[in-house]
Amino acid sequence: MITSLQWDGLRKLWDNIENRNTPKWEPGKAFEYLVIRAFQLDGAAVRWPYRVKLFGEEVEQIDGVVHCSGLSCLVESKDFADETKVNIDPIAKLRNQLLRRPAGTVGLVFSRTGFTDPARYLSYFSLPQAILLWNGEEIKYALDNEIICELLTLKYRQCVENGLTDYDVRERYIP
Repeated sequence: MITSLQWDGLRKLWDNIENRNTPKWEPGKAFEYLVIRAFQLDGAAVRWPYRVKLFGEEVEQIDGVVHCSGLSCLVESKDFADETKVNIDPIAKLRNQLLRRPAGTVGLVFSRTGFTDPARYLSYFSLPQAILLWNGEEIKYALDNEIICELLTLKYRQCVENGLTDYDVRERYIP
């Protein structure tokens, strides 16, 4: 269903997600798939959500992988119905997943509702495992401008140059 959507369809889905009106989706899944589809529409190679087995046991559930602009990224998406901000748990989980990947792999955490201060601080102290935080306003901005890969590059550059894992791409982006 998600692969039939183009940018206009993703923007409508985003509005439905924000209005908590996604009856055809399991909780949180519309948001999870919207993020991956946006990267795919912008030219990234993607892998849809999947599970990882190690020695015959399931050890991880990955919300997706994005390869674009020379970056390979594990994606974690959180959409809480009660408007709670994302706390440290998903960031700690992603940090551990990154420890099992090549050193250059980047973590991306997408949250419609934003992040608590402890979550933001943990992302800073997770370096050198880069975990970049994306809030709902940034996601909407990326959808409206159809440039999520370019914004990922900007966010990554800010992390490399200034150590900022939660840089808001709307601050400096000039189309």
